[in-house]
Amino acid sequence: MTTPDSDGPVEQSEAGKATDRVGRGRARVGSGWRNDVAAVASFAAFGFWVTARMWLNPQDGIRDNPTDMAQFQWMMAHGARVVTELAYPFTSDRMNVPESVNLMANTSVLSVSLPMTPITLLFGTRAAFLLFLTLGMIATATAWYFLLSRVVLPGARGPAWLGATFCAYAPAMVSHANAHPNIVSQYVVPLIIWRTLRLAEPGRWLRNGLLLALVIVWQAFLNLEILLMTAIGLGVVIVAMALARPGLRARIRPFSAGLGVAAVVSAVLLAYPLYVQFYGPGAYHGLPWLIRGYSTDLASFFAYSRESLAGDARSATGLAKNPTEENSFFGWPLVILVVALVWWLRRNAVVIGLAVLGLLFAVLSLGREVRFDRRGTGVPGPWALLEDLPILHSVVPTRWALAITPIIGLLLAYGAEKVRELAARYPDRRSQIRFATVTGLAMALVPVLPTPLPTKRLEPTPGFVTSGAWRPYLAGGRSVVTLPLPDTEYAEPLRWSADTGLEMPIARGYFLGPDNRPGRHRVALFSAPPRPTSSFFGTIRRTGEVPPITERTHREAVEDLRYWRAGVVVLGPHEHADALRTGMTELTGIEPEHVGGVWVWDVRPLTG
Repeated sequence: MTTPDSDGPVEQSEAGKATDRVGRGRARVGSGWRNDVAAVASFAAFGFWVTARMWLNPQDGIRDNPTDMAQFQWMMAHGARVVTELAYPFTSDRMNVPESVNLMANTSVLSVSLPMTPITLLFGTRAAFLLFLTLGMIATATAWYFLLSRVVLPGARGPAWLGATFCAYAPAMVSHANAHPNIVSQYVVPLIIWRTLRLAEPGRWLRNGLLLALVIVWQAFLNLEILLMTAIGLGVVIVAMALARPGLRARIRPFSAGLGVAAVVSAVLLAYPLYVQFYGPGAYHGLPWLIRGYSTDLASFFAYSRESLAGDARSATGLAKNPTEENSFFGWPLVILVVALVWWLRRNAVVIGLAVLGLLFAVLSLGREVRFDRRGTGVPGPWALLEDLPILHSVVPTRWALAITPIIGLLLAYGAEKVRELAARYPDRRSQIRFATVTGLAMALVPVLPTPLPTKRLEPTPGFVTSGAWRPYLAGGRSVVTLPLPDTEYAEPLRWSADTGLEMPIARGYFLGPDNRPGRHRVALFSAPPRPTSSFFGTIRRTGEVPPITERTHREAVEDLRYWRAGVVVLGPHEHADALRTGMTELTGIEPEHVGGVWVWDVRPLTG
């Protein structure tokens, strides 16, 4: 039977319908595969766009955070040393001689540095760092895309691409790309979510629990802070789903059994590393008070990051502590869009759970005192009640806002899928719906598109280091003392040590360690506790002036050089090199030699 206006029969046989379904399915598989390839290619394009300047200029490094870049280069060298020399992975005596550094309490990134050993050995630590950073962002976007398109919104590749792109390249993520590859590498988070959701499968609680434990351990050796936020976020959303969907309660038993397996197995595998982190040599009790004061300014939620298309350094300065911690810069249009999406999708339990979670993270990120437009308001934040609790005292408050990024990415994906359903339901209005959607997304997302990271030329490693000329000075377990001594503002010696495969041990360093001075309660300190000679050269580095040198100053310098087991003191290129050279010469009475691009003091006669 046909109608005058139809192109064919009104009714089809069941065989015909089945044939059509198979044909459509094959078409979806083919087009879906091509869409997946295009999606991953776009993620790669974004990743190389953000890091383009470092790929195009092999001598360049991160401009706004060179010290963290040097530290991660050192960590990549440590991972290679663990593989090639079977070195102990959780602490190292290659920095902070004569003490050691607790690498579990720092950003050791063993889950990346170990498998990347071939890259580190073949191409160097800069290449390993850059590849870690670039692939970390690409892998994060890819993992979110497959979670969204296969698990959360099956088949919805367009919405999945939108959400995944935001999860990996939102302003906060690009901000942390300034030398925080462990934070932008969040590709394990979607895997944890996926394996957690699979726990509810009946009959597979043991298998699913074991798989979840493995990805938890993987993330623990990448970044524990992100793991904590993921666990809290998953807990809130799962509880919201269980309350809103009574049918899910029948799956509580397999879910609980699998979760128990995951908890036990991950606890067993992480017990010793975590013991080293919290109780081993170099363990500390909470972050420094200054770092614990890194909070989110309320005005920053409506501003644009300096790494965004619509942002700049002038407008962002003061709303975040530094360019690497711009965790909450979403802009007015995106904030309005997110609020509208939550209201529109309010019947979806997952959306409500995500909204509650985002609000919770936003409030926690405000820190111990609420700030607005660069000024304190005097209003205490909820974090003031929590910041001294174990584990939480090692969290940087403003990074709770970083956890809002994947929440917004998920909301964007849910909203885009709802728009697709709406367009399918009202085909006669499809063009208007698409126009409104594209306009709204463009207004909210174009201003926050990422720009390439700013870079600067790195000083080449001196020939004295690369040639191995330092080796004769270090016989008998001695170390290299650099001027200035390394800390949060000067980490070049870590890069030098990394370029030797950590064969060149250095005094002091850039790391988090305990402040063992009386009354400091082993709270974390960047670098080792100050010694008279490190403070002496720190003053020269800041002012360019040599402080008065007395008999006591000389005696303290000799004591410090002996404490550091110094075999040689090295001064590389520095803006205050003349003052540093004068200070060291007058302190020791030893005239330096210029060797391999550096000034060298042989202090073995002083240190014995």
